[in-house]
Amino acid sequence: MELRNIAIVGAGVMGSGIAQVSAMSGYSVTLTDVSASQLDKAKRFINGGLGKLVQKGKLTPEKVDSILAQIKMNDRLDESVRDADLVVEAAFENLDLKQKIFKDLEKYCKSAAILGSNTSALPITEIASVTKSGNRLIGIHFMNPVPLMKGVEVIQGQLTSNETVETTLGYVRSLGKEPIIAIDYAGFIVSRLLDVLMNEVVKMVQEGNKPEDIDRAMELCAGHPMGPCKLLDLVGAEIAMHGMETMERDFGERYKPHPLLKKRVLAGLLGKKTGQGFYKYE
Repeated sequence: MELRNIAIVGAGVMGSGIAQVSAMSGYSVTLTDVSASQLDKAKRFINGGLGKLVQKGKLTPEKVDSILAQIKMNDRLDESVRDADLVVEAAFENLDLKQKIFKDLEKYCKSAAILGSNTSALPITEIASVTKSGNRLIGIHFMNPVPLMKGVEVIQGQLTSNETVETTLGYVRSLGKEPIIAIDYAGFIVSRLLDVLMNEVVKMVQEGNKPEDIDRAMELCAGHPMGPCKLLDLVGAEIAMHGMETMERDFGERYKPHPLLKKRVLAGLLGKKTGQGFYKYE
């Protein structure tokens, strides 16, 4: 199946990034969100990302204009996905919400469209269980920040067809990224490992370790490009918490989110997106 039109559902940081890299690779993109203000924010985000590439000499202003012309914004889901060959859902990490979106996509999308989810932890088979489209529903887990991160997890559900997998792998490679096949269990590969690391680092901070010391130790002693406190601020504390809750449900008590992680989420200390996590941000 040849992909030409890509629809992104959810205009947050992840959805905006997926829209940007898809348009940069020549796809016609429609970015949709129920919030018009969020779409305006996404437009500024994409403009800023492309502007940085101009500053670095990687894009010309003319090329930026061409890329932006390939991205449409729409707050109507039915209109946004009608002509899509591939839809990538990038909504909040909530099972009920994602299942509702995919039931709507079944109604609004053409029957051959691939239905992808950017979920970081929720099993694809569980998301697909409320639909009759399990053969064309697949996990496409991009990493944050999308324009910079090379790897993308591709997750085949119990009913996902091999044709859907192969077409999705081709799409990921066309973006200049490397697909990694992950088995369809809660957390997949990346979140299952990193959420545990970030949950543990909350415990270490409670014990008295300073975030900057933890980060320096892991960067200088373990070769991590970014310390786990900085990483949690980038990912968002609520995303890590929901990932741990999903894994606790499926794998047991050892994946229980730390109480301080939950308190930080309740306090709005989510990280970069709220201006404060372990560190403060402009």
